[in-house]
Amino acid sequence: MTQSNHRVRNVVFALAVGLSLFQLWQSTSGFLSATHARPIHLSWVLALTFLARPFWKGEGPAPVWSRVFDLWLAAASVYTGWVIVGFDYRAIDHILYGLTTHDFIVGLLFLVLLFEATRRAVGWVMVAVGGVFVLYALLGHLLPDVLANRGFELERVVRFQAFTAAGIFGAPLGIAAGTVFIFVLFGAFLEVTGAGRFFIDLAFAAAGRYRGGPAKASVLASAAMGSISGSAIANTVTTGALTIPMMKKLGYRSEQAAGIEAAASTGGQIMPPIMGAGAFIMADFTSTPYKQIVMMSIAPAVIYFVCTLLFVHLMAVRLELKGMDNPPPVRETLRDGVHFLLPLGLVVALLLANYSPPLVGAIGCLAVVVTGMTRKQTRIGWRTILEGFKAGAMLALPISLACATAGIVVGVIGQTGVGLQFTESVVQIAGGQLWLALILIAGAALVLGMGLPVTAAYIVIAVMAAPALQGLGLSLVVAHMIIFWLSQTSNVTPPIALAAFAGAGIAGASPMRTANEAVKLSAGFFIIPAMMAYSALIFVDGTSVGSFVFAIAATLAIAASIAFAIEGYVIRACASYERALFVLAAMLLLYPGFVVRSAGLAVASLTFLGHWSRSRRGQG
Repeated sequence: MTQSNHRVRNVVFALAVGLSLFQLWQSTSGFLSATHARPIHLSWVLALTFLARPFWKGEGPAPVWSRVFDLWLAAASVYTGWVIVGFDYRAIDHILYGLTTHDFIVGLLFLVLLFEATRRAVGWVMVAVGGVFVLYALLGHLLPDVLANRGFELERVVRFQAFTAAGIFGAPLGIAAGTVFIFVLFGAFLEVTGAGRFFIDLAFAAAGRYRGGPAKASVLASAAMGSISGSAIANTVTTGALTIPMMKKLGYRSEQAAGIEAAASTGGQIMPPIMGAGAFIMADFTSTPYKQIVMMSIAPAVIYFVCTLLFVHLMAVRLELKGMDNPPPVRETLRDGVHFLLPLGLVVALLLANYSPPLVGAIGCLAVVVTGMTRKQTRIGWRTILEGFKAGAMLALPISLACATAGIVVGVIGQTGVGLQFTESVVQIAGGQLWLALILIAGAALVLGMGLPVTAAYIVIAVMAAPALQGLGLSLVVAHMIIFWLSQTSNVTPPIALAAFAGAGIAGASPMRTANEAVKLSAGFFIIPAMMAYSALIFVDGTSVGSFVFAIAATLAIAASIAFAIEGYVIRACASYERALFVLAAMLLLYPGFVVRSAGLAVASLTFLGHWSRSRRGQG
């Protein structure tokens, strides 16, 4: 390593630690207003991105011009951020006469810097989405009437995006810079203190001895860690590095092992209490208390993981797999790491008590470090603590950049009114049919999710599509919950299934075959949103306990019927007519209406009982 690279690495380390410390201070003190804190956060993120992710990707040391270019971009990020922070929002001149030439150039440069940093950290697709919406604001008057807007001058677009709280510095960045950053930092501290490994070991201790034990442990560990990590891909890589080789050793095919891990890791994003920060975003967008969002999410999340575990179990039984020979003992595992349950319990308790999420996240970070100090084997030094600060900041970079670019989209939608046009178009195309609107939104979620992080995809689709679902009779929170679930599907659905592809890389498997396995194991992502729309699966005001329980039973029966039909196995191999009956039961259960669903439950139950009886006679 050259001396120059060593200096840059030290600067990156210092900037990353500084960013984490700044966010912790802001979260606990709330000293700065949003109009100051958000530009500081984003300009810091931009500068860090340009230094940590250099322009030069070629072999060998970067040429001097490339290093100078990155340094210039970092310096420009600091300068433009400083100008925006010092901008006088209360003055009326910029409203009456527009921005000064200097402010206009600064705002335009900041927009360009954001796109370049997003390209480096997130990818071209996110840049393309933001760029298309900017062009729409500028050139919308040239489009056909159904898509047209009045068209805005470049100065007005720049002013709206960079010098108001409705564009780049709007709600998406506010959530990312506040709550999401702190909980990503919390997850980083869980990793550096060894708590992450404890949860994986605990999952193996609990499930390892049963059929397909490592696969079931993978599902449990990913449910626990995925809720905190905020990234299905990161969860797949971290837990999959341990679980995928063990599943292969046990007898699962490479594609099956990688697909199981991808499905489980993606499911972690919908698992309360943190839901990959989705709960906080949804609470802000719907003005619903965080506690209520969490309580609504428990039943659907549990059903999803029951469905995934059922697929895993059926695979293990069909392949005649056994459990682990020497799983870690539960008692010893708990003895060595039970103290790590305290920070999680504290965080959940404080969140449910309606304390400020950023403050709770900061307390959680401190609690993880303090509890780690109570045991010799988990005690860490200052260097490791600083590494935790750095890791948290680096993990948060793509999230903040994606949310800032998503803010551009949200801003353009608000400035042009295209959201209302989109809502009217969806309702018109769907012809008032909710099921067709759900298919259209699911398709949009899949396409956008191929290039956007889940958080950004959810924000963009929710702003556009939630009003359409409301217009078709769904409540605001149910509409957002459906969109949030559908936004996850791109992680496991071909042709670009990022979590599945990450798992395939670890397993040495075919990416497309892995994605096909992951889709099967993630059937809940398609079943459960439909049941949210057509049943009382989301417990909102006015929902009766009886209808809620019936919805849970019906959804579980659909998931089981589909699993039995796809795998062709229950207790033993299914006959062709049994698989057909399970398909019929699933179709009846999906159809809204108590009578039809009751018939579906009856068909599923009688088919299962008949199979069980036939299996007993065969054994006898």
